[in-house]
Amino acid sequence: MRADPRSSARHRRTPLFVNKMPRYEILSEDAMATLETGWRRLMTEIGVEFMDDRALELFRQAGQKVEDHKVFLDPDFVLEQVAKAPSEFDLQARNPANSVHIGGDSMAFGAVYGPPFVREGDVRRDGTMEDFRNFAKLAQSFSVLDSAGGVVNEPNDTPLDSRHLDMVYALQTLTDKLYMGNVVSGTNAADTIKMTEILFGSREAIEETPAIISLINCNSPLRWDDRMLESQFEYSAAAQPVVLTPFILMGAMSPVTIPAALVQQITEALSGVALSQLIRPGAPVVFGSFLSNIDMQSGSPTFGTPESGIGLLCTGQIARHFNLPFRTGGGLTSSQVPDAQAGYEALMTMMPTFLAGANWVMHSAGWLEGGLVAGFEKFVIDAQIVEMLQAEFTPLEIDEDSMAFGAHEEVGHGGHFLGAMHTMERFRTCFYRPFLNSSDNYERWMRNGAKDTATRAGEIYKKRLEDYEQPPLDEAVRAELEDYVNRRRTELGD
Repeated sequence: MRADPRSSARHRRTPLFVNKMPRYEILSEDAMATLETGWRRLMTEIGVEFMDDRALELFRQAGQKVEDHKVFLDPDFVLEQVAKAPSEFDLQARNPANSVHIGGDSMAFGAVYGPPFVREGDVRRDGTMEDFRNFAKLAQSFSVLDSAGGVVNEPNDTPLDSRHLDMVYALQTLTDKLYMGNVVSGTNAADTIKMTEILFGSREAIEETPAIISLINCNSPLRWDDRMLESQFEYSAAAQPVVLTPFILMGAMSPVTIPAALVQQITEALSGVALSQLIRPGAPVVFGSFLSNIDMQSGSPTFGTPESGIGLLCTGQIARHFNLPFRTGGGLTSSQVPDAQAGYEALMTMMPTFLAGANWVMHSAGWLEGGLVAGFEKFVIDAQIVEMLQAEFTPLEIDEDSMAFGAHEEVGHGGHFLGAMHTMERFRTCFYRPFLNSSDNYERWMRNGAKDTATRAGEIYKKRLEDYEQPPLDEAVRAELEDYVNRRRTELGD
């Protein structure tokens, strides 16, 4: 009998972040009722396209009106299907210390997803497999990240038909955290599932507790494409959670008003949830949201905008209304480089992410240039932002000891507390200490090289890669994974 591949993994991270702060809800009862009228009408009168005959047949058998590829959905039927989805579920990593809970007050964070390009210092270039491996190593090294994600960057130096095998293998072996499934095709999804069965020992092991979470994007407005649906069928049939995400940039993929975008988002997300429940009742899902707007002068996508922040807060309230875990937010920015704009736009997105209590946060580290670029320095900056927000959103403990009355007795009037016993006993841990910031005076900062934030972040990521230690994995499991990758690469013609 093969040894459990997770048994020797080291536990070296902080527990999953649980957000106990109150949720920031901005929609009134009247507003929620108006949105409900809107999505019910959109589903019934306009309908949603599903570019997959299996999906159309499932809806037809369930009594829904189907015309060509368009499904006119009964809102009450959709709500019946939504009620079958779990409001919370566990997601296992090969190191049990890195497993997470999706839903409720839990927040899990994953790295950037999907960029074809990489930025390293002043150089912007095509992403490579070596970049992908380095980002996976960085995700392993930052305790605030629960996952390296999925396509952290496109490895453009590897064959298109088989690169998913290399990416999944890297995520499975270079990290012992969660990873996301490949969704380029149903074939890629099936390969991801099979490799996960190898890593965890059996299909039964991952159906009992899911081990892959996968992004299924809607081709907004109101269309689910064939490739995404192929992957959804694979993952939902295997009881692996899918993040059903409308991809909405207001003014391009939806009307320009936030309420219209929210109505469309609800329609698209719930129609995807309904399909997963028809594929396999009880299959875990996540109510997804990727909601921002375009620049109405240039037509370019914009991120970290006030409108996206408002939409994000609304999404949290809406998802809780449907009793579903939800995904939104991240360290998003339109900036081309890791500068002040990149920092404040990332915070403009990440702060409402915490206020809304998002359960699954993609793009938490590394996003640049509207998602076209994965940046090494930005990865570090974003990890710092997430870590600081986790500290800020940890509830304050107020008790007799924290009142520090004895310190007042010791110091008296007009004194200072720097050398007080209360301070000396707590000075190492009393305040959060950021790993990236500089608080040196000007002279000391100059003597140390006058380094800006991006320069310091560059030094940190390089040091993290130097210090990286690969998490242990049972050699029999590694060999079986390698055999599978090599065999499938040959079968796929690469």
